Order: sequence, then structure tokens, then C-alpha cells
Amino acid sequence: MHLSERPHVIVLAGATGFIGSAALDALARRPDVRVRALARSPGTAREGVEWCLADLCDPGSLRGVCEGATALVNLASYIGRDAERCHTVNVLGGAALLSEALRAGVRRIVHLSTAAVYGNIPHRGIEVDGVAPDPVSAASRSRLEAEAPVLAAGGTVLRPGLVLGAGDRWVVPALAELVNRVPASWNGGRALLSVVDVGELARLIDALATVPDPPGGAIHHASHPVPVTSASLVSALAAEGILPEVREEWPWDLCLERLRERPGRVTERQFSLLARDYHQRADPIWQLTGLRPTPTPLALLPSAAPWYRAHLARA
Repeated sequence: MHLSERPHVIVLAGATGFIGSAALDALARRPDVRVRALARSPGTAREGVEWCLADLCDPGSLRGVCEGATALVNLASYIGRDAERCHTVNVLGGAALLSEALRAGVRRIVHLSTAAVYGNIPHRGIEVDGVAPDPVSAASRSRLEAEAPVLAAGGTVLRPGLVLGAGDRWVVPALAELVNRVPASWNGGRALLSVVDVGELARLIDALATVPDPPGGAIHHASHPVPVTSASLVSALAAEGILPEVREEWPWDLCLERLRERPGRVTERQFSLLARDYHQRADPIWQLTGLRPTPTPLALLPSAAPWYRAHLARA
């Protein structure tokens, strides 16, 4: 069931991004939905999608983008290291888009944040805010700040863990660099990690944007309900020919020592997010939407393997 049998307009910000592209595919397949896709440059023409040029850095470009819409899905964000741009895009731009949605009478809001708001505090199976958010990067700090107005407006905030799949230019490329710099199973590979395939995350977003009675005014972890160990993630990628196999096990102190000896793009903080416990309980969002996740967290990895191999070869 969806909002009604009459087509509804869903505004999708960040429609050309990694997660946004997957969400666009999911929403555009619905005959009862028309997607108004916001982007700085138009994407590929397709049935059921209306491209709208808009930029979160330019509030004037957002005027009118939510007129006649029934939902706003904001997946746009800047995750680089420029603190000023993080604030401009994630906080000010997100607030401007939200204000435009509220002005147009849109009350169904889905907003993408990140589990990285918890900072470097290792954790296993926490509920939402089971540890106090303590973001350490400009991107994570700004994304945490951007959550507050969404919640105040009755919107739904999603905090996914590690997002995998075709188009992922952070998680697996970072793992590839780290396996080269620290060629061992990190701290025995026992760390529990929350992961989600981008297509599975798109299913959750699609459901929240279209179900008749959406949850609102709440934060949800948006990962597969079953965590993976860091060793099983690296092993699965090695089995697909994406990463080399690792055979040794090194204690955490030695891992950090080797990381510092071989500088690279991935920081010690980012290494910690991939090599130590970073697991959030995500069962509630699946129960709430009535969706079933894939049988295992890495079930869809083989379908993304060709993209990963080609991307890493180019890099």
C-alpha cells in the first residue's frame, strides 16, 4: 500500500549521489510516484522522473521545488574535510530545503544522516544514542547538527553504518588501502561492524517515503540487522577478487604502529571505524517498515564485485 492510487510527487535531494541514485531507482519503479529529482546538473531522462536544477549552497535555487509534493527525501550531503562547506551544505542547505518543504505544506520528511556521529567510541549493539554522539570530523559534526530541525519538524532521520555496493567510493577503497598498509587481520578481526547494501538502504528509504503511516520525529539505525566481523568482511571481498587475502593476525597496537609507518589517505580515526567495534542495533527499522532484509549482510556483495574490481583497478 502507498499514499493513494493517484501519483504523488516525492522530492529527492542528492539524486545523483551514491545512495541517491539507488533511492531514485527504487522510487521511480513505483507507478503511483513521480520523483522530482534535485541536482546541480540534470541526470539521465527517465519515465517518472522530473529533474530540477537546485543547489543546497544556493537557497534561492530551492524556491518552489517542493510545491505540490507529498514527501521530501533529503540524501544530499558533503562529506569532505572542508569544515565551512560542510556547514554550508549539510546544516544551512539542509535547513533551507526543509524550510521550503514546510512552507509548501510537506509533512513527510526522510533525512539521511550517518552512524559516524558516534565518533570513535567503540560499541556493540547499541540502541539509538546508546552512546552519546561525539562526532570528530567536520562532516559528521555538521550532519549531527542537521538532524535537529528535521526531528523538530516530525521527520525521520536515518543513521546507516557502512554502506556497500556499486558506487561506493569510500568503504571498500579505504579497506583496500588499509590492507596494503596494515596487511593483517586487525586485532584478530573480531570487530563487529554494521553494514548495509546500498540497494537495501534504498528499499528502506522508499518504504519510509511511501507507506501510509510513516514513523516520524525519530532517529533510526539503518543497517542490516546482523553485523559482520571485520575479518569476514575482508575475507568476503578477497573471495570476490576485490582485496588480497590476509593471513596474519596483529594486535591493535601493532596495527596502529604499521599504519603510522606507512602514511596514506585513510586517517587513524577512519581506520578505527573499520577495525574496531562499530555496531548499532538496526532491527527496529525493518520491523517498522515491514521489510525483510537479505538473509545475510553480504549477500549482495557478489553483484557489486565487478564494479569494485574495475574501480580499484582505475584508482
